[in-house]
Amino acid sequence: MTGDTVLRFGMVVGLRPDCLADYRRLHDGPGIRDLLAACNIRNFNIFVQVMPDGQLYEFAYYEYAGTDHEGDTARLAADPRNVEWHALCDPMQIPLPGHDSWTVMERIFFAP
Repeated sequence: MTGDTVLRFGMVVGLRPDCLADYRRLHDGPGIRDLLAACNIRNFNIFVQVMPDGQLYEFAYYEYAGTDHEGDTARLAADPRNVEWHALCDPMQIPLPGHDSWTVMERIFFAP
């Protein structure tokens, strides 16, 4: 991959309805934005929606603008602040069946 190639990722996970307010508060603060940027993750967005099944879901989108996605992802996963962040957020989430956390979605369309 060249340095100017951007990888785009969409992800989904359930969110416990009783945790929505706390989850919003966590994300209103600085969180780990600096760690994401240091690992070449840009334009990270999280959206929340109650779906027709009555469940609350989060949908996330981010762009990776580096040259070693696997390495940067491993570095982020190992960072103590990121581990602490996930210890706060993960219990609020409900992974899709067969997954432990966020599920990466298949991208089928892109319009620059």
